[in-house]
Amino acid sequence: MTDLSLVLASNSPRRSQILGWTGIPFIVRPTQIDETPLPEEEAAVYVMRMAETKARKASGSAGFKELLVTADTTVADGKEILGKPQSNDEARDMLVKLRGRVHFVHTTIVVYSPAFGRMEKELCTTRVRMRRYSDEEIEKYILSGDPLDKAGAYGIQNSEFHPVDQMKGCFASVMGLPLCHLERVLRRMGYGERGNVPYLCQDQLAYNCPIFHRVLNGEDVG
Repeated sequence: MTDLSLVLASNSPRRSQILGWTGIPFIVRPTQIDETPLPEEEAAVYVMRMAETKARKASGSAGFKELLVTADTTVADGKEILGKPQSNDEARDMLVKLRGRVHFVHTTIVVYSPAFGRMEKELCTTRVRMRRYSDEEIEKYILSGDPLDKAGAYGIQNSEFHPVDQMKGCFASVMGLPLCHLERVLRRMGYGERGNVPYLCQDQLAYNCPIFHRVLNGEDVG
């Protein structure tokens, strides 16, 4: 079973971009759900629930051969879940809160075959330390509009703001789609192997990933 008919059930342009690096054919079919965290819900549990809920909702319009891919990403500052800011003021508060400190980014991917009733999930957790950017840099970044559609109010890939000082884990996961974890799921489900995926990802990100071999070997890392 090697033929892939992927449906990315997401309206995130970054996830479309990242999945496009692989060369795997896919279509985009966004789905909308209520993304409100439950009381006292842990961040890792929250992203798992969100990604699975998206997959089950998207399955209502899935074709027989279609394989659904969904994902959810959130920033966890201790026990606090930092989603997408709803205003410039909220974005500013998040960026000030995270400045110079360590937090964790959790991304869950779900691959779901409604026709066969098979769902596989992967959680990727990355440790991120922010640099000590200035108040002036925060204001300039907010004016760019970039923070408003990103969990935690920042994009790790933004070269002008360059918010992250150090990272331990998966760069692509912080952007929203951990490709090696996706590749691992597809292999587990019997959809062949694409050995070039980690190298394509690193080329696009100009990043030397230290963990991809371990991820593809099945280790619980990144």
